[in-house]
Amino acid sequence: MLAGIVTWAEIDLDAIGANVAAFKRHVGQRVEIIAVVKANAYGHGAVPVARAALAAGATRLAVHRAIEGIELRRARIDAPILVMGYTPPDGAELIAGWNLTPSAITLEFAQALCARAEATGRVIPLHVKVDTGMNRFGLMPGEVLDFLQAISRLPGVRLEGLFTHFATADSADSTHSLAQLKVFTQVVAAAHQAGFHLPLVHAANSAATMKLPQAHFDAVRPGIAMYGMHPSSEWIPPFEIRPALTLKSRLSRVRRIPAGAGIGYGFTHVTQAPTTVALVPVGYGDGYHRILSNKGAVLVGGQRASILGRVSMDQIVVDVSHIPGVQQDDEVVLVGRQGAEQIQAEEVALLSGTINYEVTTALLPRVARLYLQGGDLVEVTSLGGWRMVEDR
Repeated sequence: MLAGIVTWAEIDLDAIGANVAAFKRHVGQRVEIIAVVKANAYGHGAVPVARAALAAGATRLAVHRAIEGIELRRARIDAPILVMGYTPPDGAELIAGWNLTPSAITLEFAQALCARAEATGRVIPLHVKVDTGMNRFGLMPGEVLDFLQAISRLPGVRLEGLFTHFATADSADSTHSLAQLKVFTQVVAAAHQAGFHLPLVHAANSAATMKLPQAHFDAVRPGIAMYGMHPSSEWIPPFEIRPALTLKSRLSRVRRIPAGAGIGYGFTHVTQAPTTVALVPVGYGDGYHRILSNKGAVLVGGQRASILGRVSMDQIVVDVSHIPGVQQDDEVVLVGRQGAEQIQAEEVALLSGTINYEVTTALLPRVARLYLQGGDLVEVTSLGGWRMVEDR
């Protein structure tokens, strides 16, 4: 913990590296790892996570928006970066200028990209997404060959990849995933038969990589499991993954209050007996969900302490009556392990009526990120990307 920081997330870069290495062992040397670091690496911090993933064997990175790729380029990361989501035609200049690899599903964007490429004397690689049944982003299977033919006439762009995304790979029932896989395999075969060269075919997210070896193709895209969180509660991963994030704070006040005392906004909790309570400076302004009011818990002194009253923007109150020796500035764990006790992101998600993805991705910038590697603090970032410890 650094001076002045009251709420922070510790990111274990060794865990990130170990998880990437586990994926690499699972898929084998022939299959590339595209590390998904969109949404600030699921709240873990895109730049440090990207570096750790690449060092552990990932060869490419994936984001959703061009601006996320630009952040990585500004940090002098030179690995290929796939922008998986929509880029409008007026974003072609950003794609070209920052050497990003876009997903293209409209001829207007491909033409704008071609114009930018020709203006700079370059050829820009692009990937085409196929909607095989998720009914979100991508070309319908019947549109793919015509689109590939159209972009093949554009000298400034080069078809590098064809990909899709599974809607239900996290389910124990693989029926729908196998149906999507069949459609995608047919599209890939038709593209090959039509003479198109596809250097990189990819489909599998974390769950599909773990469950469906036939979906590995040329590359896989681990996301949630790269951060050590389980893709699903319905099945057990085939290899061990280590959680990378621990969310911590410290007690800002400890005191005894009498029976009949209302706590927090709206007095949604009233003490039934004299109670020792502690104040924790974390709230929904940090991304800790308000729905955890009166039902969440934290760890203090290696024991669970229940949340009393509402989660406010900046603070929560917890019951520490049963925990001896509690003092101001004692460490609090909201997600992670303390002593023999553990609160996993999956538990917080269940109480919040959401999924583990949202628990970490929701963490806002004022939650400082402390990056640990080999047991040492190697970097700290806080509000607005302010680096308190310089990049290595």
